[in-house]
Amino acid sequence: MERGWVGRVDGDRVVQLAAQTLQHFFTGGASAREHAEYPLIEIAFAVPVLYPPAVRVFEDESTFVFANPAAVVGPGAVVAIPAADVVGSPRLAALVADDEIVAVGALLELRAPALAPPKDRDFGLVFGPVVVTPDELAAERLPMAVGVDGGEWWSGTSPPFDWDRARAHAAAGTRLRTGDLLVGPAAGELKGLVPGARLALAVDGIGELTVTLA
Repeated sequence: MERGWVGRVDGDRVVQLAAQTLQHFFTGGASAREHAEYPLIEIAFAVPVLYPPAVRVFEDESTFVFANPAAVVGPGAVVAIPAADVVGSPRLAALVADDEIVAVGALLELRAPALAPPKDRDFGLVFGPVVVTPDELAAERLPMAVGVDGGEWWSGTSPPFDWDRARAHAAAGTRLRTGDLLVGPAAGELKGLVPGARLALAVDGIGELTVTLA
């Protein structure tokens, strides 16, 4: 199925959970019956949230722009870029459920500077490979690195960001829905990415997220 199955990573295995989607899992109290177990090495990870209700991309806790939920794809995706070269921005993204931040994953935003906003960022938001609950994060600032075609292009840490303040700003005067994504500020910028490039964003405690440009 396009949406895949929900599972809990436990060491070198994945335990399948009785939840239709990750949104159903969290609205059900973050618990579900456990089913079959599979070796982690045999799992193909899909996007954690397929077509989130809304995506807000922040540059600081009080400034955001809306992004295209249909542009959200998972690890291993092939993304057709709309211009000759694009810019990649490594970020973190938080998943909202019941007006709270319940999980965090890695996100690589692709942008085409040659196109006028908002079309410059309307095509590629790569999210995954898994999400972790906030208590599982090793630090507030996570080490991150981006490789291109097997060579490291950039390394750094996620920038300081008050997720609770950003969530409160996003919720002011409206209602956040389960599955909404709040995307944190860019940790860096990779310019001059061209078709055929294979990118890999690695974030400590979350995993490696890959995408190929076409």
